[in-house]
Amino acid sequence: MDTTGRIAGRGAYLCADGSCWATAVKKRALDRALSTRLPDELRAVLERGPNVGRGSADEAKAVSHGA
Repeated sequence: MDTTGRIAGRGAYLCADGSCWATAVKKRALDRALSTRLPDELRAVLERGPNVGRGSADEAKAVSHGA
């Protein structure tokens, strides 16, 4: 995840509360905000909450670019 907000590309903000993340994924709020369908692998990471995968460059790119 891009906690600095500096990775190039489209992004979306999420609160630090993990339950907020699961709700956003379930309601497809991120899909709408990023104007794309999130891949199932990324949806699974986001459903687990904000502390999972922190610092992973691949995940940060996927979120910032809406892949």
